[in-house]
Amino acid sequence: MHLSRRALLAAATVTASLTATPAAAADHLRTGFERLAADGYALLGGRRVGIVTNPTGITRDALHIVDVMHADPRCRLTAVFGPEHGFRGTAQAGGSEGRYDDPATGLPVYDTYLRSGRPLADIFTASGVDTIVFDIQDVGARFYTYIWTLYDCMEAAQLAGKSFVVLDRPNPVTGRSAQGPVLHREFATFVGRRPIAQAHGMTVAELARLFNGEFLSTPVPLETVLMTGWKRTWFYDASGLPWVPPSPNMPTPDTALVYSGTCMFEGTNLSEGRGTTRPFELLGAEGVDGRWAAAADELGLPGVRFREAYFAPTFSKFQGKTVGGVQIHVRDRAAYDPVRTGIALLVTARKVWDGFAWRSDNWIDKLTGSTLVRTMIDAGAGPDEVVAAWQDELAAFRSIRKEYLLYK
Repeated sequence: MHLSRRALLAAATVTASLTATPAAAADHLRTGFERLAADGYALLGGRRVGIVTNPTGITRDALHIVDVMHADPRCRLTAVFGPEHGFRGTAQAGGSEGRYDDPATGLPVYDTYLRSGRPLADIFTASGVDTIVFDIQDVGARFYTYIWTLYDCMEAAQLAGKSFVVLDRPNPVTGRSAQGPVLHREFATFVGRRPIAQAHGMTVAELARLFNGEFLSTPVPLETVLMTGWKRTWFYDASGLPWVPPSPNMPTPDTALVYSGTCMFEGTNLSEGRGTTRPFELLGAEGVDGRWAAAADELGLPGVRFREAYFAPTFSKFQGKTVGGVQIHVRDRAAYDPVRTGIALLVTARKVWDGFAWRSDNWIDKLTGSTLVRTMIDAGAGPDEVVAAWQDELAAFRSIRKEYLLYK
C-alpha cells in the first residue's frame, strides 16, 4: 500500500467539520454520537440511514441512540443491523436475534451475524438505506468479533454502493500500545480477519481507517465522527460514560482489561470463567489446585497477583461442577500486560496440571493467529521466550498502526 493512497483515504475521512478546540476537548469527553447529535445530524442530512449497533450504543444518560435518532425528525433512520448477540443483546456467544421488527421503534432489524461479502451486501441493498452507520463499544482485543463486524460491513457497504460512517467510542483498556502476536493470514476467521495485533490499542474509528487503507481491496466511502476529550492513556472509568456489557460475558471494564490475554483459555480444556460472575478473571478445571496460583505468582509479573480459587460454572465448561484454579487480581493497570500474563498462565497451567490439553480443533491457533504459541509452549518454552518470538511481527504492525492513530 503506497503512502499516496493512505493520504487520499485520510483526506476522505470527514472530521474537520466536527473538530473541537483544544480548550473544549479538555473539558469532557464527547463520543462520536454526541458530536453527531450536537451538530443536528448534519453529516447524515437527506440520507436514509441504517445503523449497526447493540446495547452499548447509548448516550451518557443511558438512552439508546436508536431510540434517540428515531425520535428526532432531523435524522432519517430507517433500519437497524444486529451483530453477534443481537441488537438488544439477548443472545449468548455464537448466537444472534434473527430478523424482526423492533417493538420500541417499529424499525426493521436485520441480522448480520456470520454474514459477509455479497450476502451481507444484499441485506444492505434490501434495506433501502443509503448510508451505514456503525456505533458499537469495542474492548480492544483482536478476537472480539465486533471489529470484524465492522470490517465485514465496510466491505459489504462498498459492494452495495453505500457510504459508511463510524461513530467513535473509547478503547476501554487504553490506546497506549499494541501488544501480542499478529495474525497470520492463513489463520483468518471471524475471530481475526486480518493481520493485526492481539491487543490492537486502537479505537473503532482508527481501525476503520486502517481496514480501509490496508485491507479492503476497494475502499468504501468512509466518514468518521471522532471523540473529543479522550486521551490514549485513559482507562474506561476516566471517560465518565456508563458501562453497558458489550456481550453477556463482558460484564465490567475489569473483564475487558484481562480479556485479550485470558480469552486464550477458550483454546484449552480449562474453563475461562464463563458461567461465573467473573468471566475471564476466573480460570480453572477439575483437578487443579493451589500450585497454579503459586507458580504464576512466582513469576513476578508486573501489576498482577493470582489467588487460589474454586468455583462452579452455571453453564459452559464444567457446568455444575466445582473446579479449582486462579482468580486474576490486577493491582496496577498501567504496568499490567494482559497478553504476556495470559501466556504465563498457559505455561504454568501446563506445568502444574497433568490434565492440561489444547482443544482438539486447535482453536488456540485461531485465537493467537498462528501455531507459534501452541507449539512453543508444547516444546517447553517459558513466557518470555514465547513473547520474544512475535516481537518482529508486532513491530511491523506498530509501524503501520501509527499512521492511522487519531488521538494523543
